[in-house]
Order: sequence, then structure tokens, then C-alpha cells
Amino acid sequence: MKKRQIGKSDLYVSEISLGCMSLGTDEKKAKSIIDRAIDSGVNYLDTADLYDFGDNEQIVGKAIQGRREDLIIGSKAGNNFTPGQEGWTWDPSKKHIKRAVKDSLQRLGTDYIDLYQLHGGTIDDPMDETIEAFDELKQDGLIREYGISSIRPNVIREYVKRSNISSVMMQYNALDRRPEEEILDLLSENDISVLARGPLAKGMLSSKGHQKASQKAEDGFLEYSQEEILALTEKWQDYGSDARTPTALALQYVLHHPAVATAVFGASSVEQVEDNLSYLEADPLTEQIFSEIQAMTRPITYQKHRS
Repeated sequence: MKKRQIGKSDLYVSEISLGCMSLGTDEKKAKSIIDRAIDSGVNYLDTADLYDFGDNEQIVGKAIQGRREDLIIGSKAGNNFTPGQEGWTWDPSKKHIKRAVKDSLQRLGTDYIDLYQLHGGTIDDPMDETIEAFDELKQDGLIREYGISSIRPNVIREYVKRSNISSVMMQYNALDRRPEEEILDLLSENDISVLARGPLAKGMLSSKGHQKASQKAEDGFLEYSQEEILALTEKWQDYGSDARTPTALALQYVLHHPAVATAVFGASSVEQVEDNLSYLEADPLTEQIFSEIQAMTRPITYQKHRS
């Protein structure tokens, strides 16, 4: 598995990586998914304290016992919750972040987190206080690097100007091309890497994409109508061949931009991991096919679809 550098840091992550949110709470099943990913060469696992209100971090922590040093672990903070109780509140304060990291370290069973991320963010946040918290955690050795998980251009631009973030996690795929509008080049110019989540667009660009589209795009998807999505995903399947699966093509698309360090796929079964691992067997993406994909899809603007 090839690796790419996150920003200017010492962290090198596999080109495809495992987003752990979809693992579920069955520890045995989750471990089998994590094991298969790691055995294939995946070295980055992405979790968050909010996922299953801490249970996800615990499951990941147990699954990686004995091989922590070989892995890059990412987690997130900023959502204040009480385990066992429903609901949470947004809290990017220094006090909360410093408390949250200790809870995450305990659940993960480790004494450091490789990449700690602010799990959201608004332009009205006390950004200087938030940044100070992450900088101090790095100085204390509790985290190695930090970033944000956001698709808000105004928030991203502020962190680029005011902080030492190494990464931005954002949704990016061939159907959701919003980051291409103004963010990818900005981050590349500032040596900040993208962790591309949702590279398969809710599974609609996977090897079972047309079937998924009928379920996931019932009300359309961004600026696409359901009819457009169904037609597009049917055409997407035509790209499936011995050279590359539709899933591999989707992963190759997001990895095409130099700002992207890794495509973070989710999986709730070992079979879904296997489908994503078809990326390893795929022929290189040609500029011609990349151009055909861009012609087949269309840019989506942030103005209409902010999240």
C-alpha cells in the first residue's frame, strides 16, 4: 500500500484508510473488519469520541492492541456529551478539548493520538482559544498533529491563516465536487492535506452503486435529481472492468488531486472492505478517464450546499 505524507508532518498514511464510524458495536465483527484492513496495508484508522458516544473508540482501542506503533490513529473532539445519555452540545472551548482528549486516550488505550481533529466548527467559535488548546496538547505530547473536520470554506480559510493544522477532513467524491471549487488548491498551496471522507458517495459509486442509488438518492443528491443519479450511477458501472472496479475508480478520482493524502472509506462488513481493496489491483487512472468523469459529473457550488 502506497503512503502519502500528511501536510509537513512526520505522519505518512495509506492512500486508502478506514473510517470507523460504521463499524457498529459488535466487537468481534468490528475487529474482523479492522484486521482485514490492517492486513491489507491500511495504516490509518479514523474515529471520534462522538461515534457511539465513546464506544467506537473503545472498540478500536481493543482491536489494535499489540500493534499500536504500526498505525496512525485519528480521533476528534468538540462535541460535549455524557456517555449513556442522549444528545450533545457543540463545545470548542479549551477546557472541553483538554478534557476530551484524556477521555479519548483512555478509551483508545494509548498515551497519544497521532491526528486529533476539531469535529466541526463555525465562524463564531473562539478559534484562538481552540487553536491554543490543540497547540498545547501537541507541546505536551498527547497528540502528534492536529487538524479540523469541516467542509465550511469560511472556517477552513480561518484555520489556514491562524493555525498550524496539518489536515482537513471533508466530504469529497466525484458527485460532491465542492472542494474543487476553492479549497483543494488553497490547502495544497499551504501544505495542508485532505482526508477525503465519503469517497463512494454513500455507496452510490461503489460496485453496487446503482442499487444503492435507488435507496440513497430517493430525494436526489445535492444538485442532482434522483433520475440523474440513477442514470449516472448506471453509467459509472460501465467503467467497471478488469482494469478497475467502480469502487476503485471512485477512490482513484479523489486521490487524483495532490492535496488529498487518503480516501477514508467506511465499512460495516469485511465484504465492503474487500470491495475497497480492489483499489490495490486497479490500473493507474489515466488523464483521459479523469477528464471523462469530470465531463460526466458536474461541479457543485458551496453557495447552495453548505454543511
